[in-house]
Amino acid sequence: MILDSKTPSGPIQDSWERHRFDLKLVNPSNKRKFSIIVVGTGLAGGSAAASLAELGYNVKSFCIQDSPRRAHSIAAQGGINAAKNYPNDGDSIWRLFYDTVKGGDFRAREANIYRLAQISNHIIDQCVAQGVPFARDYGGLLANRSFGGAQVSRTFYARGQTGQQLLLGCYGALMRQVAVGRVTVVPRTEMLDLIVIGGAARGIVTRNLVDGSMEVHLADAVVLGTGGYGRVFYLSTNGMSSNVTASWRAHKRGAFFANPCYTQIHPTCIPVHGTNQSKLTLMSESLRNDGRVWVPKKAGDKRSPGEIPEGERNYYLETRYPSFGNLVPRDVASRAAKKVCDEGYGVGATGLAVYLDFDDAIRRDGEDTIRDRYGNLFQMYEKITGENPYKAPMRIYPASHYTMGGLWVDYNLMSNLPGLFVIGEANFSDHGANRLGASALMQGLADGYFVLPYTIGGYLAGAKLPAVTADHDACAEALAAAREKIDKLLSVKGNRTIDGFHKKLGLLLWNKCGMARNAVLLKEALEEIPAIRSEFWENVNVLGSGDDLNQSLEMAGRVADFLEFAETLVEDALARDESCGGHFREEHQTADNEAQRDDENFSHVAAWEFNGVGKKPTEHREPLEFKYVKLTQRSYK
Repeated sequence: MILDSKTPSGPIQDSWERHRFDLKLVNPSNKRKFSIIVVGTGLAGGSAAASLAELGYNVKSFCIQDSPRRAHSIAAQGGINAAKNYPNDGDSIWRLFYDTVKGGDFRAREANIYRLAQISNHIIDQCVAQGVPFARDYGGLLANRSFGGAQVSRTFYARGQTGQQLLLGCYGALMRQVAVGRVTVVPRTEMLDLIVIGGAARGIVTRNLVDGSMEVHLADAVVLGTGGYGRVFYLSTNGMSSNVTASWRAHKRGAFFANPCYTQIHPTCIPVHGTNQSKLTLMSESLRNDGRVWVPKKAGDKRSPGEIPEGERNYYLETRYPSFGNLVPRDVASRAAKKVCDEGYGVGATGLAVYLDFDDAIRRDGEDTIRDRYGNLFQMYEKITGENPYKAPMRIYPASHYTMGGLWVDYNLMSNLPGLFVIGEANFSDHGANRLGASALMQGLADGYFVLPYTIGGYLAGAKLPAVTADHDACAEALAAAREKIDKLLSVKGNRTIDGFHKKLGLLLWNKCGMARNAVLLKEALEEIPAIRSEFWENVNVLGSGDDLNQSLEMAGRVADFLEFAETLVEDALARDESCGGHFREEHQTADNEAQRDDENFSHVAAWEFNGVGKKPTEHREPLEFKYVKLTQRSYK
């Protein structure tokens, strides 16, 4: 099947404006007749719920945490991109568009990216109006800093807590709508299934995480803003509650999963320090503005960094990529770090780390200036490692972070299932094979504040949606299926922990479908994943019952979904027989070890249709055309 992206025709600069005009409208007095479910309360879901309610729709917002303020968006540190060109250094909407297409290694839709670049400026205005305390320069104007993959300074930030501050602004907008009665927030609740009636998404099945009760919730449309699947690798920078469950169970109901092999490994994470570690900590990419990345020139050099003179240091990013230096995109920086460590130049006890050194910046600008820019990040690093980064370089190593793959959506952010809209990291749409730093917050807020409010109205205005009630057969079937899965998990009563299975799967994926992949390892993974899944269902030990607070049961359900999803991830990685962005196939690299695309055969989105657990999914394709940015071999040298 060739998928229709519904991308508008005509000049790209006018596409979004023209498309908005062409969308059908819902009369203001009729909006109150429609109800919308929004799953997820991060920046994408929270901004969508607030904006839709502001327009007059009735919104139910489902939050897996105890409060929307605890959504994983809070963990974003470095900033949010916008093409305002405040530093007057040559930025523009077109340059942000170009950098994003190139940064994603030419594997995303041009129209979506251009729209994102256009909307970026409105996001900053919106957030400033909400009171988000962006950093400002001495004269009081909004400050900008640089990020990977760009040669201009376009990233707006609030020290190292940009995600938290943006989320608080979004939360204020959301709670205003709660106060006027147009949003009902349902906290501590997990989506377990999607209800499809007459071929359209009409509701969800949920479980209350406190008392275990399960319910059916119905609406005229369903919006998923549930984040990414990075925790499939077990160790990642994602929060412990991050999971693939909502997306995967929607996929099992018919929504196509696009490009799952596009996973991002972030280059600046605190390295693994023990076998019992449950997650990893991200050190913001913003640190690469002033920190210089290096390793000793001599393999196996175990001297302390202060004992290694300048002439015996290899500033490998600056040497290899002189145009961008330490600010190359994340996939490039991550592979470069892996390469020097694999060759024996890594530092620290494990040899799986490189230095991020601020000595030059401190001597140049002063410690107080560096403290003002990055103080909370330095404090975080010292608390975790016990080392003072003002006195010694940080040690960093790549780790699983973001996922560019997700449920397939068209230009309207609607999946192939009518009525199911997917926004933020949960969809695949805007980043191609690699996301540039500071673009995740931009996409989430663009989708929620400025795109979905138009496109969902276009759907509702033209859809013929019969009234449905909770006694509909589809509701009863979905509720029964969710209960059956819970009962099955509780009935196994094996002797292996849930965490043990998750670790085993994560290590397998990291080693065979992580920063570097090849056909042999991917085929091995496809043989090993079903064996792990089979053992899970025969020998997992899930404590407690389903009738009350049971975090063991919650985690078991999520790991069960990871064990199914992982197979599709690897199938996609094997089918995409090229290297692009974060998907690096060792068989396809240039003479100097850079990713080698195959534009003739793989300039497409791969969207997978579910055929059953353990059965090979069906691949559908959306062709990608590049009319405005010429297809070239990506270079940051």
